[in-house]
Amino acid sequence: MALIKKPSATDIGGALVSIVPVVASGPTANALRHVADYAINGVARLPGAREAAATALGRQRGGTEAAIDAIARAHTSMAGAQGFVTNLGGAITAVAGIPANLAAVTVIQTRMVAAIAHLRGYDLDDPRVRQAIWITLLGRRTVDVLVTDGKLPSTPLGIATAPVPDEDLEQQIAEQVLSSLLGRAGTKQTVSFVSKRVPVIGGGVGMATDGYSTWAVARYARQQFVVRRSITQSE
Repeated sequence: MALIKKPSATDIGGALVSIVPVVASGPTANALRHVADYAINGVARLPGAREAAATALGRQRGGTEAAIDAIARAHTSMAGAQGFVTNLGGAITAVAGIPANLAAVTVIQTRMVAAIAHLRGYDLDDPRVRQAIWITLLGRRTVDVLVTDGKLPSTPLGIATAPVPDEDLEQQIAEQVLSSLLGRAGTKQTVSFVSKRVPVIGGGVGMATDGYSTWAVARYARQQFVVRRSITQSE
């Protein structure tokens, strides 16, 4: 079975260099907006979500769902590999590696979710869809808790299919998403600190964590972005 071509580690690293300061500073919504732009439109040698979707669709005989399978596999592998590279180095880089890895995994997962949404017929230029993509990064359990607590207005599907865009929601959503992602990164740092004293073990922890979280996000994206219309290879 043909797989979509993954960018090399050099491609990913070069494309993500400029993203780290954007994620680490500035207004919350603006930071996520930059990440979404990089992931959806592409940057450097990292093709955007639409191109990734088109490539997968063109190489899969099973149509849209087979293309989504390929996208999920490729990005799960990509996130795991990037985690391995970022986390190598042991205890000296334990703290410094977290922001870089957060930026890398966030853009990879955003690209993956956007590609899935595109293949399911959603307009990636629609602010409602972009906000839904952000929320999807949190995963089902976190979203359910935040919606129940009134910290998020709805699920990704509810946001993406809302009657009209609500610009006032953007900052609220962005704050919750970045807060949860940064908290998750801090937890990962604490859990893996001891293992990072041995570089190869530390890299393995990062690879497993990033790969699993990306796979879980892919599954949640498939549940939330229900089919709206069929995408053909020409789109």
